[in-house]
Amino acid sequence: MADRSSGPAGADGPAPTVDRPDQIRNVVLVGPSGGGKTTLVEHVLLAHGVITRPGSVEAGNTVSDHDDAEHKQQRSVGLSVMPYVTGDIKVNLIDTPGYADYVGELRAGLRAADCALFVVSASEPLDGATQMLWHECEMVGMPRAVAVTKLDHDRADWDATLAAVQSAFGTKAMPLYLPVSDGTALAGLLSQQVFDHSSGERKQRDPDEAEQALIESARGDLIEAVIEESEDEDLMDRYLSGEEIPFDTLVGDLETAVARASFFPVIPLAAPTGLGIAELDEIVTGGFPGPAEHTMPAVFTVAGASVSDVKCDPGGPLLAEVVKTMTDPYLGRVSLVRVFSGTVQPEAAVHVSGHSSAFREGGGNGHDDHDEDERVGGLSGPLGKAMRTLDKSIAGDICAIAKLSKAETGDTISDKSKPLVMETWSMPEPLLPIAVEAQTKSDEDKLSQALNRLAAEDASLRVENNVETRQLVLWTMGESHTNVLIDRLADRYGVKVDRIDVKVPLRETFSKGAKGRGRHVKQSGGHGQYAICEIEVEPLPSGSGFEFDDKVVGGSVPRQFIPSVEKGIVTQMQRGVATGNQVVDIRVRLFDGKAHSVDSSDMAFQTAGGLALKDAAENGDVSLLEPVEDVKVLIADDYVGAVMGDLSSRRARVLGSESAPGGRTVIHAEVPALELVRYATELRSMSQGTGSFSRTFGRYDAVPSHVASKLIAAND
Repeated sequence: MADRSSGPAGADGPAPTVDRPDQIRNVVLVGPSGGGKTTLVEHVLLAHGVITRPGSVEAGNTVSDHDDAEHKQQRSVGLSVMPYVTGDIKVNLIDTPGYADYVGELRAGLRAADCALFVVSASEPLDGATQMLWHECEMVGMPRAVAVTKLDHDRADWDATLAAVQSAFGTKAMPLYLPVSDGTALAGLLSQQVFDHSSGERKQRDPDEAEQALIESARGDLIEAVIEESEDEDLMDRYLSGEEIPFDTLVGDLETAVARASFFPVIPLAAPTGLGIAELDEIVTGGFPGPAEHTMPAVFTVAGASVSDVKCDPGGPLLAEVVKTMTDPYLGRVSLVRVFSGTVQPEAAVHVSGHSSAFREGGGNGHDDHDEDERVGGLSGPLGKAMRTLDKSIAGDICAIAKLSKAETGDTISDKSKPLVMETWSMPEPLLPIAVEAQTKSDEDKLSQALNRLAAEDASLRVENNVETRQLVLWTMGESHTNVLIDRLADRYGVKVDRIDVKVPLRETFSKGAKGRGRHVKQSGGHGQYAICEIEVEPLPSGSGFEFDDKVVGGSVPRQFIPSVEKGIVTQMQRGVATGNQVVDIRVRLFDGKAHSVDSSDMAFQTAGGLALKDAAENGDVSLLEPVEDVKVLIADDYVGAVMGDLSSRRARVLGSESAPGGRTVIHAEVPALELVRYATELRSMSQGTGSFSRTFGRYDAVPSHVASKLIAAND
C-alpha cells in the first residue's frame, strides 16, 4: 500500500512512499499559460489533504510556483513536483510552464512522466501556441487526457471548448462526463450516473429524464471509440450485436486505448468548487498507465553498447536520470531525479554519466561530456520547493538528491559497478543570442562561475565566449528566459550585468590585388628598431585560406626575418584591416624590403608585416563577408505568407517549402546571420507562437555594399 506515514500534511509532513511501481502514477500537466494548471494542482492537493488552504498565482503562494521569477512574471517558469496519495496510489503531479520560452522544462517534465494531463480553459480560445504544446506530447507518444478547466468562469463555454479541442486534437478526444445542472454536476457517460456538487459536497444520483437523454446522445459514440482504439475486436462484435458491455470491461479497454495514446478522455472541471476532481482521480488511477507500462528510454553502456534488459524493477540495476537541477541555499545543488530501474538510497555510491554530445545533433549544446563517481547525499521527496526526507526511492518514482556536485540536467545515474547512460531527451536549441558584460570588476570575477552554475541547471541555456567578437554571449530561448537568467545572476549570485549589442563575426577579404609597404623605423639613440617590407596581396577563391610566397631576391630581407614578416601578416589578418574582423582567402607575396645590421629584429619585421597588410588594404578594395545560415522554418499554414514576406525583407533566399503534419509548412531558406539576431522572438510574434526554426552554418558571402558601408562606418 501507499504509505502516507501518519503525520501532518504539507511541507512539514513526511513524504509518501510506495513499495511497487504499479502503485505510482507520474502525471505531467501540460497546457498554455493561464489555462489553470497551477490552480488545478492547488485544489487537487487540497482535496487529498496535502495542504489545508489553496494558494493563488496572484498572491504568489502556490505550492508549484515558488521561484521568485514565477512570482514576478505570475506564471510558471520551471517544472515542479507535487505528490499526493489517493487510495493505494501515489500520484506525482508534475507542473510545467506553458510559455514557449520554457519548452525545455516541459520536455523534461514529459521525460519524467508516464502520462499527461493536457489543461485548457473553458473561458479562453484555443490558439496555435496550445496546439504546439499538444504536438510536443505527440512527438514523444505520451498518453494523455484533456482537462477543461474554469467551467465556473463567467465566460465559460463547454460546447465551444469541446468543439475546439476536437478540431485541434482530433475526434478521438471525447468526453467521459458532461456538465449538467448549470455546471454544478457531471453526468458520467459510462456509469450513467450524475455526480452533483450543488450542495457543496459530491453526491451521486440517477439522472433525470433530460440528463438521461443527454447521456444517451453521446454514450454510444464514446463506447464505440474506446473499443475501436483498444483494438478489442471480440468486444466490438459483442457491442455491435446489441450486448450491454459491463462497466469494468469498458474501463479496462479505456485504459488500453489511453496507454496507446490513441484515445484522449476529456474531463470537465471547476477546481475551486471541487467539480471534476474525483472524476480526474478516477482517470489518473484507473485510466492512466503506470511506470512499468511506459516504454523505457534507450540505454547504453558508457562505451556505447546497447543495453536491452533494463526493466522498471526496484530490484534491478540502478538507472535514473536527472530531469532538473536546482540550487538550494542550504543544501547546495539538488538534482530532481526520475528513477527508471533499481532503488536509490541515501549515501549510496553511484556513477554519473553525461554523454549529451553522443545524442544531440551538433554536440552537447555547451555541456561537456563527463563520467564521475559520486555519493548520494540527502534523499528527499519534493513538494514544490519543500524537501521531505525519504529512506529510499524505487523504480518508477521521483525523488530529489542533494550534493551530486557534478550532475547536470540530462545526466544518467547508475550503479558504480555497472555504469550506464540513457539517451537524452530532445533538448530545445536556444536561438536568441544576448551579449552581456559585467558592470564592475567584482562582478566580472564572479560571472564565469555563476554562469557555469546556471548552465548546469538549465539545459536550454548555452554560454559562448566568442573569441572573434570578444563577447560573452548567452544563447537563450527568448526575452522572458533571458530576464529570468539575468535576475538570477543578480539575486542568487550577486552578479550584475549589462546587455550590449550582439556582434556577428564577419570576415574581410581583398576583392582585387594591391601592394603595400610596411615601414617600422625607430632610431633615437641606442638599440633601435628597423624593418621595411614590400608585399603584394591578391584574392583567392572562397575557402582557400591564406598563402604566403617568399619572392625576395638579393637578400633585401634576411632569411631569418622572412617568417617574422609572415607571422606579422597573420596576426594582422586576425585583427582585421577595415572593421576588426578576420581577413581570409588571400595570397601575400613578399618581394622586397630593407634591414639594418644592428636594429633589425624578429619583432620589428612582425610589426612591419602587419603595417604592410594595412597599407595594402588602404591601396586596394576590401570586401566584407557575412555568414549565411541554412534555415528551416516550421510554421502553421496560416502564417506562411507573412513569414515568406518577412524572410524576403531579411535578404533571404527562399529555396522551397514542403508540407508538414498538423497543417504546417517547412520553409527552407538561406539567411544572412546578421538578419537572424532577433529572429527567435520576431518569428514567434508574427506567428502567434506557432513558429520555430533551426539554423546551421552554410558559407560566407559578400555583404551588399549598402550594408557594408554602414558596418564600416559603425566601426570607425
